[in-house]
Amino acid sequence: MTGPVSVPVELGERRYEILVGSGLLAEAGAHIGPLMRQKQAIIVTDETVAAHYLATLQAALQAAGIEHRSIVLAPGEQAKDFAHFQKLIEDLLDAGIERGTTLIGLGGGVIGDLTGFAAAVLLRGIDFVQVPTTLLAQVDSAVGGKTGINTRHGKNLVGAFHQPRMVLADIDALGTLSRREFLAGYAEVVKYGLIGDAGFFDWLEGHANAICEGDIAARQETVVTSCKAKAAIVAADERESGPRALLNLGHTFGHALEAAAGYGPDLLHGEAVAIGMVMAFDLSVRLGLCPADDAARVRRHILSVGLPVDVRTLEAAGLNAEALISHMGHDKKVRDGKVTFVLARGIGEAFISTDVETAAVEELLANALAA
Repeated sequence: MTGPVSVPVELGERRYEILVGSGLLAEAGAHIGPLMRQKQAIIVTDETVAAHYLATLQAALQAAGIEHRSIVLAPGEQAKDFAHFQKLIEDLLDAGIERGTTLIGLGGGVIGDLTGFAAAVLLRGIDFVQVPTTLLAQVDSAVGGKTGINTRHGKNLVGAFHQPRMVLADIDALGTLSRREFLAGYAEVVKYGLIGDAGFFDWLEGHANAICEGDIAARQETVVTSCKAKAAIVAADERESGPRALLNLGHTFGHALEAAAGYGPDLLHGEAVAIGMVMAFDLSVRLGLCPADDAARVRRHILSVGLPVDVRTLEAAGLNAEALISHMGHDKKVRDGKVTFVLARGIGEAFISTDVETAAVEELLANALAA
């Protein structure tokens, strides 16, 4: 694979492109400029990302004649709350935004969610562009228009569906991630193979080392394949009324684990999803739906790259089955009081279920915590 690859997200008049390749940050102005209603942008980023990439993006906008300002936030999941969001909104209004202003989210999932939500509600909706700099954001959170913030009741419970005008995924940005941060994104990559593409999971088993060690071609193939999978699901079900919920494989367990861990640095989102996917396959085996060999294969691959696979690796205070079940009850995927789970009949054969007995989940969690 050479040169940038364009992956379309087909949503009628709101159709947009995901552009994946190397060196895209330095060309950002040329790609974003033609989409703008007026040549005015505000970059939203965090301190960590700004140190690496803000100057490059600013120079690219300058070269394209785009007037721009920047707002730099503190890094971390803790920024996704009402207090930080309110300050961001006030700062954007202080900057004198207009309905033709484009917001540019430069960073990982937190920045993308905050920027997208701000764009959704400011002046009743303005344009924004995603420039994801983490693997997790490039393959998942930057694509599909989900935006939002966390509350004490759970993750992403306040937000909006608001599609970007473009997603600009520069593969080179992945080179500055820590291995832990990169692997957190890799968990979301594995998800695409598990929900509906057994061949992609096979490919990952053979290429994981190259991907994790920095092979640019392998990384681009990984991001492109993942984005194609998500784009197809989003085009078919933009607002998660049906098959888009498959993208939540591992997330019902994962979000509960994140909440129990206080959304802090001890457990990254992708790490929680990795554990959650293993638990979803284990639950599927327990319910007689999935071959045990497939669950073992999932566990083996996730463990082989260095991701956590069980809850006993956590040190969250008060972690117990009852607390985790309670957190699941606040999940936004609850329907008629029933928790929605994504289960599997095998690798690449995921499905959605609201008929899982609480007792089966409690037993699984109790066993996992006691192991």
